[in-house]
Amino acid sequence: MKLRNSAVSSDARRAFTLIELLVVIAIIAIL
Repeated sequence: MKLRNSAVSSDARRAFTLIELLVVIAIIAIL
């Protein structure tokens, strides 16, 4: 269970960071 939770959390963090980068780039482009 711990391994699965850690893997899921790491994947979620990677996806979240990618989304954040895209959002920041979009905001900069709009500005």
